[in-house]
Amino acid sequence: MLKINNLKKNFGSKKVLKGINLEVKKGEIVGIIGPSGCGKSTLLRCINLLETPDSGKLMFEGNNLLDGDSNKDIRRRIGMVFQQFNLFDHKTVLENIILSPVLLKIMSREKAIKKAHELLGEIGLEDIANNYPHEISGGQKQRVAIVRTLIMKPDIILFDEPTSALDPEMIGEVTNLMRKIAKEGMTMIIVSHEMNFIKSFCTRVVFMDDGIIKEDASSKEIFLNPKNEDLKSFLSKINAY
Repeated sequence: MLKINNLKKNFGSKKVLKGINLEVKKGEIVGIIGPSGCGKSTLLRCINLLETPDSGKLMFEGNNLLDGDSNKDIRRRIGMVFQQFNLFDHKTVLENIILSPVLLKIMSREKAIKKAHELLGEIGLEDIANNYPHEISGGQKQRVAIVRTLIMKPDIILFDEPTSALDPEMIGEVTNLMRKIAKEGMTMIIVSHEMNFIKSFCTRVVFMDDGIIKEDASSKEIFLNPKNEDLKSFLSKINAY
């Protein structure tokens, strides 16, 4: 589904991604772990073209996303959920959810409203449809952000630290929704510092450090039998090994 070849990204003289090679198959749940500043979030932002890579290939279902505007429709099939929710404060929950599908003419306003209510109802949040973001909890905001992504019918969803801005009691609300989506076959790439969640949820885990991938294996192998010395050191520091 997604194949990344020798992807590089610099910010000025700082080399953030130094040649990333990664393949994600349909239905996989891939966790990306590593120390702060190693390039995890930048990689996600490059996959979604929120940042433009300097070189390399970014293939999605056989199409190079770096080929230009011709792939706009393909890029819409890559959803992203951000750490800080990114909801519009001046719009209601419902308006936040339907904004993109209506603006991009993916569906009519009436159809988008119906679908938004349906998705909110599935997770028990239909009663907050007319609330504004400041009137709901952090856990509710993040679940709304996920629904906003789901209404676009993506083939893959990128999660950038989806629980790090939440109070501990709200983390379960979000991870439970992610588990529900996973059971429906959604392909996911997740950057997170929540090691217990990554360990129990992801089918594969990628360890990044200093702008490169240093280990890529099953979740069990990464946490129980790490081979890379930097990975061992990282897990030891966070009491995960």
